[in-house]
Amino acid sequence: MKIILTAFALVINLSLAAQNSQLGKVTVEQLKEKIHPLDSTAPASIMAKKGVTRFYLDNDGSWSVETIVDFKIKIYKKNGLQYANYTVPYYTGGKVSETVSFSNTYTYNLVDGKVVKTKLKSEGEFVEKVNENWKQRKITMPAVREGSIIEFSYRHVTPHITKFKDWYFQKEIPVDFVKYEVYIPKYFEYRTVIAGFEEINLESEQLTSSSLGEVKHVYSKVNIPALKDESYVNNLDNYTSILKFELASIRYPGKTPENIALDWEGVVKTIYDDDDFGGQLKKSNYFEEDLKKITAGLLTRDEKITAVFNFVKSKMAFNGKRGFYAENGVKKAYSQSSGNVGDINLILVAMLRAAELEANPVLISTRDNGISLFPSRTAYNYVIAAVEIEDDLILLDATNKNTTFNIIPTDGLNWYGRVIRKEGSSAEVNLMPKVVSKDVISFFAAINPDGSIAGKIREQYFDYNAFLFRENHGALTENAYLEKMEKKYEGIELSDYSVENKSNLEKPIMETYNFTHNSAVEIIGDKMYFSPFFFFAQSANPFRQEKREYPVDFIFPMQDKFIMNIKIPEGYVVESLPKSVIIQFRDDLAGFKMNISANGNQIQMTANRDINTSIFPASYYEDLKLLFTELVKAENQKIILKKA
Repeated sequence: MKIILTAFALVINLSLAAQNSQLGKVTVEQLKEKIHPLDSTAPASIMAKKGVTRFYLDNDGSWSVETIVDFKIKIYKKNGLQYANYTVPYYTGGKVSETVSFSNTYTYNLVDGKVVKTKLKSEGEFVEKVNENWKQRKITMPAVREGSIIEFSYRHVTPHITKFKDWYFQKEIPVDFVKYEVYIPKYFEYRTVIAGFEEINLESEQLTSSSLGEVKHVYSKVNIPALKDESYVNNLDNYTSILKFELASIRYPGKTPENIALDWEGVVKTIYDDDDFGGQLKKSNYFEEDLKKITAGLLTRDEKITAVFNFVKSKMAFNGKRGFYAENGVKKAYSQSSGNVGDINLILVAMLRAAELEANPVLISTRDNGISLFPSRTAYNYVIAAVEIEDDLILLDATNKNTTFNIIPTDGLNWYGRVIRKEGSSAEVNLMPKVVSKDVISFFAAINPDGSIAGKIREQYFDYNAFLFRENHGALTENAYLEKMEKKYEGIELSDYSVENKSNLEKPIMETYNFTHNSAVEIIGDKMYFSPFFFFAQSANPFRQEKREYPVDFIFPMQDKFIMNIKIPEGYVVESLPKSVIIQFRDDLAGFKMNISANGNQIQMTANRDINTSIFPASYYEDLKLLFTELVKAENQKIILKKA
């Protein structure tokens, strides 16, 4: 009985949502609605998103895929006005460009108790060139205000049938109703993946009346909650409910079936056999003379890797374009000292191989590109180099001047990549760093009788912390950097600043500076109160939500180490010290330690914040939240001084 009632309720919900989803039917009641019935915090909601994808066979025998999408969106709050703008990117780099067009573009408002409809004019629609291969068509809907409902449709046509656009069921605002119909001809077999945490309804049927022998797939869902952003999330799109299609095989009558990317080995072979990838690795005459010079007299493996890596980094300028294929070809890129990711890192692999090192390319998907969910030629968008040593790899990326051995740009730290070897085999590669990147702060300060403090700080940044320092601050002037620091630690004034090893990538960054601060100590009566961490104390727990659906991603393992030496003012004694703290997270994956003592007019404290792995599964969230709750509490305990 319960199952029957649940199914009946689902049908009713789908039916009601479908009625509200129809374009052109906007009611006074819908416009009067002030808050979303299931999420009072929502700035807007997608009342309906409906799409249909069909294949068409052109007169010249070529296929095209048409997708028509209808949107109906309700604006509740001022910060929801952004949803009155919509952008559709499309590819223009092939022989036949994709096309995008908008239609049925209307805004509905309630004026004097009546529904008023405003049509989008031509000046509200425009096309922007993104780069040589991409454009985007944008609309900005008219007369939009709080309470408005907007409707629009867009039509996207592509000649590329290997992979059509991903379909998103979930957004950062609630979605009341989604329905997506896909009609796939009998000649094509697609691999499909539905990712995310929402269960999507799926119906399929064979359409015998169709000349193409289509199979109709219908995906639907009602009342999908907003995708909530949280602290330490990799790419929110990795966890949203999404439908992906990838062409697996083509089977025409009377012809041998053509398998396309059925497994990773097939994907790898297709990529490696391409002249713009594997073909580029076979070329070496263009760099042979330079290679002889930079490796002359070098005997060890690490010396050769370092020499070749540093040479390619210094010679080649990255043009900002991603991709694992060589855009200009390695010879041309080398002669021009400029290229895309594929050009530069394939040059690096080829030179390392020519130096008799076991080097291979590694395909990766950057964080903003998402995680590769199934074998696909489009799963990756980047390539780096790897030198195989014993049972490990040294990962290298020559597109960035601040990278070193196993320090690649953080956007590339996206779970797993795939190394492709000379003979065409491949293997999964764990991209996440194993080494703990340290930040060591040595703090020497004296408290004055008026509660102000003055002292000296030395901070050392190792591994990824050093890389990020160089990336974020390397181009800043000293004055700009100090201004940034004084803003970060409100109330501090800095002087006598110096930094070492900004350009020496083999050594940690070390900065030293003197400081004064006038509000780090509170005086009440004859007592002083202050945290032993002063302005370095973590003030709030970054994990505030009750539950978490996504993994917690710290990007790389890290340790913040504090060595604090504090001189108390003459005439004061220590009345109480915070308790020493040791907090261990399960399996030693994280922890916090603080030890504090006093000797005469000196207070010493050492403390470690430890994150020993890059990623924590969502099931660890409660324990991680508790760890940070206790950490914040411990760091904000007060030392109390009283007048002697």
